[in-house]
Order: sequence, then C-alpha cells, then structure tokens
Amino acid sequence: MTDRPSRDSYHMSTDDFRRHGYEVIDWVADYLDTVTDQPIMPSIEPGAIREMIPTTAPEQPEPFGNILGDLDRVVMPGITHWQSPGWFAYFPANTSPPSILGELVAAGLGVQGMLWSTSPAATEVEEAVADWLVDLLGLPPGWKTTGPGGGVIQMSASDSTHTALVVARERARGSADDMVVYASEQAHSSIEKGARVAGYGHVRLIPVDDRYAMRPDAFEEAVEADIAAGLTPVAVVSAIGTTATTAVDPVRTIGEIARFHGLWHHVDAAYAGTAMVCEEFRHFQDGLELVDSYTFNPHKWMFTNFDCSLFYVADRAPLIESLSILPPYLRNEASASGQVIDYRDWHVPLGRRFRALKLWFVLRSYGAEGIRHHVREHVALARSLADRITAHPMLEPVAPVPFGLVSFRHVGGNDPTRSLAGAINASGWAYVTPSTIDDMAFIRVSIGQTNTTAVEVDRLWNLIEEELSEVAGST
Repeated sequence: MTDRPSRDSYHMSTDDFRRHGYEVIDWVADYLDTVTDQPIMPSIEPGAIREMIPTTAPEQPEPFGNILGDLDRVVMPGITHWQSPGWFAYFPANTSPPSILGELVAAGLGVQGMLWSTSPAATEVEEAVADWLVDLLGLPPGWKTTGPGGGVIQMSASDSTHTALVVARERARGSADDMVVYASEQAHSSIEKGARVAGYGHVRLIPVDDRYAMRPDAFEEAVEADIAAGLTPVAVVSAIGTTATTAVDPVRTIGEIARFHGLWHHVDAAYAGTAMVCEEFRHFQDGLELVDSYTFNPHKWMFTNFDCSLFYVADRAPLIESLSILPPYLRNEASASGQVIDYRDWHVPLGRRFRALKLWFVLRSYGAEGIRHHVREHVALARSLADRITAHPMLEPVAPVPFGLVSFRHVGGNDPTRSLAGAINASGWAYVTPSTIDDMAFIRVSIGQTNTTAVEVDRLWNLIEEELSEVAGST
C-alpha cells in the first residue's frame, strides 16, 4: 500500500482517503483532548512559519504522512488556540465535534449552492434552519422564509451589515454623498467600513449613556440636524451587545424614531443573539417588529465553527431588488417559476458554500435544550466573576454584565490595569483582551468558549488575586 497518489491519475484513491481520513479525525480529536495543555498564544517571530515552508511548490506528489506530519511541525507552532477553555479574549469563535463533522460532509459533497437548482438540498436545509432559529430565538414570525422576510447564512456579521447598508442605500435612492448612517459611539467598526464600502457620504456616531448604550434623544437630534442641513438620513444600526462591553441599545425607541423619519433599521446582535435561545434574555431585543434587518453569529456562541452568520430581513423584496442581476447563464426553469429561493440574490457573492449543514448538525446534536444549558452556564459564570470583582477592593466593574462578558479595571488606573492584563496573558493558559474607552483602560473577560467551565473561571480568578497580592505586597 502506497502513501502517495497514483502516478496514473494523481488522485488519492477512496481507499487511501478512508485510511487518511481516520488519521485526520484522530489528529483533530487528539487536539481537542489536549488543547487545554497548549500555551494559548504562539511564541514565534514573524516569518518563522514561512521559513519552514519551501519557496516552491512540490513537483512530485508527496506522501500524505509527510503532509499530516507537518501539521505538528509547521502549523501548530503558529496556532492561537481559540478552542482552549482558557480562551477569554475577544468573543468566542467556537467549534464542536458535530460542527466539525458537518463541515467535513459539506466539503465532501463540494456543492456550489448559488441557485436552488445547483443543489436543492443546500438551499432548503438553509431555509429550514433559518426558520427554526426564528422560533428558537423569539424573532418576529414574519422573518421566516414562509413569510415576507427570511434568513440567509452569510460569512460574517460584517458582511450582513454591509449588505443591509447597500439595500438601505438602494431603497433611499438619490446621491449617496448626501446619505447618512447612524450608530452609537460603541458600535462595531464594521458599520463605518460598510458605510464606506457602500459609498455613504456621512456616518454619525451617536453619544452613549452611562451604560454605553445609544442615547435615543441624541440620535433624534442628529437626524433632525442632518435633515435641516439638506442631508438624507438613510439607516441606523442598533446593537444588542456591543463589542467593548455588550451594551444593549434601546431597540424599540430607536426603531420608533427610525420609522418616523423613514430610516432603515438594522440590528447587530452578532455575539448576544445566541443568548435569545433563553427566554429570560429576550427583553433585550424588545422592538424587533420595528426592525428591517438583523444579524447574529452562530459561529460565536452557538458551537458552530466559522463562518456562519445569520442575516434576516423583515421584507426580502428590497434585498432581492437591490442584489439580483440575472445573466443568461443563471436562468433556469425553477428560478423563473418563483417557487424557490436563489440565495445568490441575498448577498454580494454569487458562489456559496453549504454552510447550513454544520448548523443543522449542531442544532440537532445539542437540541435547543443543550444550547440553553451552556448559555445559562456561561452567563452564570460571568456574573459570579463579576460579583468577585465588585467585592474586591482593588478592582471595579466597567459595565453591567447582561451576557457572558465581564469588563473591569484596577482602581489604581490605566497602568496597573494594563499590567494585570499582561500578567494574565503571560500565564500561557489564559488569554483576555485589554481595551480602552475614552482613554480608560480596562480588561474584557469573555466567558463562552465551548469547553470553558467553573474550573477555568476559578483558575482565572485565583491568578488575578495572586497578581494583585504581589503588587500590593511590593508597594
């Protein structure tokens, strides 16, 4: 038995694929079993990985054993271990065994789901899981594909937001140079980038309150001032869970103002949207019936590996009108019948992967019950950590903890806060994100990695206490 592809066809045989496939699954399973023992951040210099890779591609086929071996020799030294239970940085980018298997099947099928006719299952599974999530998350029923709206899987929340802003621009018509987009000062950078990509002339970042949520009065004042100046307010983006502190904008009030002035209202719930699987969090999304579009990322907190971002619209007609271009080579009987969805009309790219398969695997493997269990567990761990921080004389919270993110700082100011963050990250087994708001340094602890438990959170707290004790003892 050879480890090289046949020189007759150069293809790997299915027998060899089966054998090597078992080896790869074993490798991934071993990685998931041992990732806790890995230093989270790689300790290499820029260019170190590139130096281990030949400068030219191989002329002759290589044995697969060599390729698999280079996962350990070349790739692993440069991996940041987002799947470590000690990962408390950014927001999670979770995976799980069901998701990995779903991705494997999608890769094996290798379909291009740009049209219903190019693989009906790719479209209809996606329709089904998008509609399932409308019910599971308590979203407006009209957002199902059986109603006037519908959901589609995009690559990221940034793509979803960019798409929403393009549709809003097309609906408004007129000169984009005079058009205005509004979001809070704490909104994600993708809104400014999306507005730039879509050609908007102006972006207004609205002041926030003491909980870092958008102030509706300031939003309305900005809209009225722009109208008086001859500009055209077009879109506003609300956040259910900002990146810095998971602040929640007042969706209903912003929606009422947007409706009054005719603005498209998009909601970014990229991280926190998963929490809505639990009814006790749904008050944060009050007012969604006033919203035109919405996005959340199963690839953050729903144990589905990147990329998988759900984008919903209340009415799909403006979306399709804005993005549909029909050259002769894409025309077909099914599309012409009007009885099918062609998801190519729901986003910028023509081509699309079978992303829905991994989400389908996850939802069926965990069940809503399993996802609720883990979300509630992560939120409880976050609030427990927040309570310890509040009670500690050397620490203070920066923002409320509605979900799984804890933001805090050292009472001594920026320098000790940054030093504490550095000490945590230097431990090797835990990683947090240092951040700032208005020159105030603070530390973000995001609790939501697939395998994070009370054990890791307690270990993190013990490390924080040890570092604080050392600092106090040296002063």
